[in-house]
Amino acid sequence: MKVQRKKLIVLAVFVTVLVAAAASIVWRVYTGTKYDGEEPCWVFIPKGCDADSVSAILARDLGDSGRRAATLWRHYGSSPSVAHGAYRIEPGTRSIDIFKRIARGAQTPVKLTFNNVRLLPQFAGRIAARLEADSASIISAIDSVLSAQGYKPAEYIGAFFPDTYEFYWTVPAGGVVSALVKSHDRFWTDERRAKASALGITPAQASVIASIAEEETNRKDERGVVARLYLNRLQRGMPLQADPTVKYAVGDFSIKRITGKHLGVVSPYNTYKRTGLPPGPIRMPERATIDALLQSKPHDYIYMCALPDFSGRHLFARDLATHNRNAAAYHRALNLRNIK
Repeated sequence: MKVQRKKLIVLAVFVTVLVAAAASIVWRVYTGTKYDGEEPCWVFIPKGCDADSVSAILARDLGDSGRRAATLWRHYGSSPSVAHGAYRIEPGTRSIDIFKRIARGAQTPVKLTFNNVRLLPQFAGRIAARLEADSASIISAIDSVLSAQGYKPAEYIGAFFPDTYEFYWTVPAGGVVSALVKSHDRFWTDERRAKASALGITPAQASVIASIAEEETNRKDERGVVARLYLNRLQRGMPLQADPTVKYAVGDFSIKRITGKHLGVVSPYNTYKRTGLPPGPIRMPERATIDALLQSKPHDYIYMCALPDFSGRHLFARDLATHNRNAAAYHRALNLRNIK
């Protein structure tokens, strides 16, 4: 009996060791497998996914390492609602580390970059391309947030600044809009508001003038001069006669030469027909351009014309006769290039 009992004990120990060894091998296989992609991979787990959907996404995007991370997640992880999010997986990341991140919902922030934005739908589309929220919900949130702060719809685009921001992919539409507006509000310090007031304009009007200056010239060193020129016209009660506002009114930003048919368009943005500023910015102005306006040195220019060498620079004039000579030279250059 003693011999038999010893054999049973030895057998039990052997089986225990064997099971432990097998479990150890399985554990190493499932936890040690690494994502073998050559480039980082973004994994997006949308809201409303069930467990099968989460597993399928991991397997589809990360291959074998994703399948093993999914197995660990299903056995030891949390609910799909926690996994909901965006995750940047670097090459060489172990399955167990992928599993841990998914199980904790430890998302990777997404970079949201936008510039050269003219229209609200364009802006909403840029955001929707990077975050889970769709364009319709972004536009709805913009209206909700900004109307509550007293903005008029035409002014909405000026409540944001081009830049690079970081958000979690899952941030609600209202959350991203509120954060972007707060960034805009922080820019308008008491000092900047005082400078705008000294120029006789509001922050909203500064955004309009800056937007026109940006459309007039790509030369950042000219934007302060251009912005001040339009401020001079505004203060004198002269129509701005800004070609970019006419392009905005027509809805065609590719126009290279403004003609009579363009100038005849009926629109509050046609500054050849209407005096004063248009009702809102014609693009989302940069912080630097607004600062260029607020810090601009006084001058008495009221006319500007592009140089005929098409360098993007401009000639500025104080009187109409000088401006007409500049304009004639530019029109000759347009004709030589057959630009209609």
